[in-house]
Amino acid sequence: MRPPLLYNLFQRLVGPTTRWAEHARRAREMEFEWLYLNPWHYPGFSGSLYAVKDFRRLNPMFLPAGADPSSLEPLRYALRQIRQMGMKPVMDLVVNHTAKDSPLIQEHPGWYVWENGEVVSPYAVDPDDPSKRTVWGDLAEIDNLTHQDREGLWRYWAQLVHEAIDLGFRGFRCDAAYKVPAELWRFLIREAKNKEPDVVFFAETLGAPVEDVVGLKTAGFDFFFNSGKWWNFSETWALKQHEEFGRIAPSIGFPESHDTPRMAEESGGREEVQRQRYAFAAAFSAGVMMPVGYEFGFRKQVNVVSSMPTDWERRHWDLRAFVTRVNRLKLAHPVLHGEGQLRALGGVHGDTLVLERRTDYGGARGWIVINKVWEEPREMALGEIVGDADGYRLHRVCRDDAPEGGEAVPGSLTLDRAEVIYLLPEMEAAADA
Repeated sequence: MRPPLLYNLFQRLVGPTTRWAEHARRAREMEFEWLYLNPWHYPGFSGSLYAVKDFRRLNPMFLPAGADPSSLEPLRYALRQIRQMGMKPVMDLVVNHTAKDSPLIQEHPGWYVWENGEVVSPYAVDPDDPSKRTVWGDLAEIDNLTHQDREGLWRYWAQLVHEAIDLGFRGFRCDAAYKVPAELWRFLIREAKNKEPDVVFFAETLGAPVEDVVGLKTAGFDFFFNSGKWWNFSETWALKQHEEFGRIAPSIGFPESHDTPRMAEESGGREEVQRQRYAFAAAFSAGVMMPVGYEFGFRKQVNVVSSMPTDWERRHWDLRAFVTRVNRLKLAHPVLHGEGQLRALGGVHGDTLVLERRTDYGGARGWIVINKVWEEPREMALGEIVGDADGYRLHRVCRDDAPEGGEAVPGSLTLDRAEVIYLLPEMEAAADA
């Protein structure tokens, strides 16, 4: 399928459904084809988007003025607008837990995990220090393998998926996918694709142990989100993980997400790093996701409980032309499609990195060249590393003044600070426009 290019709207920063279309239009102009929406449902006492109290009501924060609070028509209309732009909406599917004040606890107590007479809250373990746990006290953990009415619970989730498709969603980002049994995902994916064959499932595996991700191999996901955001380009784990996880499903890369600090803040406001991390994510993975505000260098991390439209920041810079250029190249060049096969030419040490990228079937190839250094340019003998580059064009994607069709591949090259360049087959260059 076409490389999935996702734009995360994060509605708490945007506001009611009547505002979604203007942001979706900006995303579409940058060639994004999927619009990922965080949970839109009615929240519990904490107000967290991920603490869902009622799956069939709209969060009051997203209701237009004067709208019927019991109606989903504002959501349905917004999704219709988004789809008319040529974008496919993606819903956050949360089946690992509900809000701790959800009426489902009283209606179906057998669906939950209990301990000492209390509903258990889910937690996450720090992969670097297993003794550290983050417990979400506003959440109640679902027992998706319950012996008490498992069929009723799974049918409840399937009905919510069916209703979401009827509303207009064509994709599901599956929250904490590794905490949910693979057999439940197989059931839900089958149910969804029987209703709408083109629906796509994306597994969220942020912070998941490797063995838990591998455990999703039989679940049937179309894509999962990878850990490339944390790669410093100088260790081998990312390439090993890319190869291992590629056997499970192709992946989605991202420079930041709603769960991470903003890249503009992490880099100390370096625009060149903002460009570097997006250009890398797009070439490293089968697909790429970018959150709202990345194109403008927003620095305040979004929060699932407290973010408000008043947190919308002034533009620190405008990277829309750059993001569009990267997205168009990714869509146009088959060598950037699929998960691909990656190999570090000359190893991962040193100030520069050259990744050879081959298509999944081992045919076409290209190269991703990265200056790891944020503060200074770097010289490199490109010809000595990649060999014969006849028939290829060099695309300086991070430069706004770069020629649209690329340029001839030189024998030696000066990389700007934190620059990423692509070497792509010349025969496809005409498709760049």
